[in-house]
Amino acid sequence: SLARCSEWEPWPLFESLSRHRYLNSVFPRENSSAIYGINQFSYLFPEEFKAIYLRSKSSRLPRYRAEVQTSIPNVSLPLRFDWRDKRVVTQVRNQQTCGGCWAFSVVGAVESAYAIKGEPLEALSVQQVIDCSYNNYGCSGGSTVSALHWLNKTQVKLVRDSEYPFKAQNGLCHYFSDSHPGFSIKGYSAYDFSDQEDEMTKALLTFGPLVVVVDAVSWQDYLGGIIQHHCSSGEANHAVLITGFDKIGSTPYWIVRNSWGSSWGVDGYARVKMGGNICGIADSVSAVFV
Repeated sequence: SLARCSEWEPWPLFESLSRHRYLNSVFPRENSSAIYGINQFSYLFPEEFKAIYLRSKSSRLPRYRAEVQTSIPNVSLPLRFDWRDKRVVTQVRNQQTCGGCWAFSVVGAVESAYAIKGEPLEALSVQQVIDCSYNNYGCSGGSTVSALHWLNKTQVKLVRDSEYPFKAQNGLCHYFSDSHPGFSIKGYSAYDFSDQEDEMTKALLTFGPLVVVVDAVSWQDYLGGIIQHHCSSGEANHAVLITGFDKIGSTPYWIVRNSWGSSWGVDGYARVKMGGNICGIADSVSAVFV
């Protein structure tokens, strides 16, 4: 999917309060249900929010039905698992007004894949992917699968974020010599797990954090709890990274790292109900191999 991820005016805030009442009341309340309210995006009209932050697009490159994959072994599934507990997930970042969510999610997966392999956990350059992934549109949007295809085809070595820092806008691609140290990938897989979230759980345990593309229109107002409604499959517009899951409570959920800063959601994370392909979370899933 192509993921793309002002002055204060009272009218957008008034509209958002009306929207919050709807989001919080239209379905029967459960203790675990998501809560919607005032956050850092409340000053934006929904159309503005979508234009700035929801810029992930669907890829024309193929995805594979999970049943044709032989690389996902049968593993016993714990009730709870989070790669953060293994200290192989970098801190939540903030894409600001750059629609580069597609790059943040892909780079996050590469960072974790190397850390799982035993390398030091390091923040890698999202700006390098935004500037250099020629089959995408930088801060105007992109496809996670296209970005992975580019990384795999060119064998580009991602440098550290400190060497090529994020500037929240498109720039000219900065090239490094072949001898410059960096982090390339050996491959990736793209899956459609839309009716096989148990298989998706096995992929998470086997391969590491998963790149996914979701419908995040209602996430503009998300404060916490488990997202179960107000989004759909087939409307992919935002790329994120699944780091884990929790099946302990009455409503099992995916643990989802976003790129809207740590003040958004639950310390920068969302919780999305497992099962039912909520927000299309299982439609376009990618794993990275290093």
